[in-house]
Amino acid sequence: MNTEKCAELFNFDMEQLKKSKCNLLIGADEAGRGPAVGPVFAAAVCFKSTDDKLIEKLAKLNDSKKVSEKNRLELYPIIKENTVNSVQMVDEGMIDRINILNATFEAMKNACMAVVREVRTTCIVLVDGNHNIKGYEFPQKPLIKGDSKSASIAAASILAKVERDNYMKKLDEEYPEYGWKNNKGYLSQAHIEAIQKYGITKYHRKTFVRNILDNARIEQQKLNLV
Repeated sequence: MNTEKCAELFNFDMEQLKKSKCNLLIGADEAGRGPAVGPVFAAAVCFKSTDDKLIEKLAKLNDSKKVSEKNRLELYPIIKENTVNSVQMVDEGMIDRINILNATFEAMKNACMAVVREVRTTCIVLVDGNHNIKGYEFPQKPLIKGDSKSASIAAASILAKVERDNYMKKLDEEYPEYGWKNNKGYLSQAHIEAIQKYGITKYHRKTFVRNILDNARIEQQKLNLV
């Protein structure tokens, strides 16, 4: 990414803000919908101001999945310093109870509400994806691939990703045999084999690993019949 592309991301936000007739714009995104372990995280970001100096600092800003870990860690404190922001999470127990989509909505809603309460004015929320945030009653607009169009959504994706990755590294210290500091809770082959060998932990999303556990039981039953 370069400063020209970063400027395009901020210009997009300005255009969306003008169309909305709101006073401020918030970008919202999530991290951790796909993994089988741990919470889903969501971030909401509202830039305090924008100038050429900030755009230069954020030249590498993009969808967090397209930014290296090194660059995400460099961008993270710049985003934190220059925005009103909130990162919220919904844990694996709630994910199992209400499903991952609703859990993601809950985390996004809580993050957006925290920012709105702080800025105390009318805001338009740009939401990454093709759904409005369920239960969020203020102005919002879903954007497919919004994290590659909007500076605010891209910044939210960075915050959510960095904080979830840090969380998974802490969980890895408690359960190193699952390799979470590397796979971040996704069902890599090594992770699946660890589940088959050691079983699941309190941090696993049971609804995500049910098939693995069922298959393991079937294989064990076959062995018992031999």
